[in-house]
Amino acid sequence: MNKLLLIVLLFAAVAAAAWAFNSGKDDGFTTVDVDEFERLIADTAKVQVVDVRTPQEYGEGHINNAILINVQDSTFLTQANDLLIKDKTVAVYCRSGRRSANAARALVKAGYQVINLDGGILEWQKREKAVVK
Repeated sequence: MNKLLLIVLLFAAVAAAAWAFNSGKDDGFTTVDVDEFERLIADTAKVQVVDVRTPQEYGEGHINNAILINVQDSTFLTQANDLLIKDKTVAVYCRSGRRSANAARALVKAGYQVINLDGGILEWQKREKAVVK
């Protein structure tokens, strides 16, 4: 009986680990590190940068050429549809990466191709990348 319990527990642990590993990978967007994000956003003809933080956070410093669309605003998708071009990739970021992942999911559902900055602007600044104030 103990062997059966051990096998069941082992199976459950493996299943939980597989779920955790795959969570977020089928959301339709890609999360990239700072260097890849910087490389991608350099091509302004193909990529539009969106800061999904609050106006106050944006004012404290943002990535050059970033459009502010606050993901916490109830009109987030309406603003996105008014300001963004669906044929261009949307590069999103927030403070740490959580809000931008939520924004990325919403934008993907609305038909956009999206990349997300892993670690947000905190990681960007930690890597000593430029911000505009």
